[in-house]
Amino acid sequence: MAIFARQSFETGCTIAVEHTADWLHAHVELDGNVAIGPGDQVRVHGEPVRLPFGEALTLRRRATVSRAGLLARWWTKLRASLELTELYEITFSSERPR
Repeated sequence: MAIFARQSFETGCTIAVEHTADWLHAHVELDGNVAIGPGDQVRVHGEPVRLPFGEALTLRRRATVSRAGLLARWWTKLRASLELTELYEITFSSERPR
């Protein structure tokens, strides 16, 4: 794995989209159960999927996976851990929460 360079490859993928009263989601599953790590990017090729309310759709597309280099992977992990700490609310007062 290179420090800066991205390695890319193409693979097939299955896209499942649902726009109903119960669900609103779009999931992409890459062929071959490709693991995606911090900093990796996936670009699905083709026209945007537009689905009217009340319908679900499953279709096949091609996707390009770009693997992050060592530096980008490290930077992504560092940023994620720092952003997570923004969610913490810590108090040092002696008062009990109400």
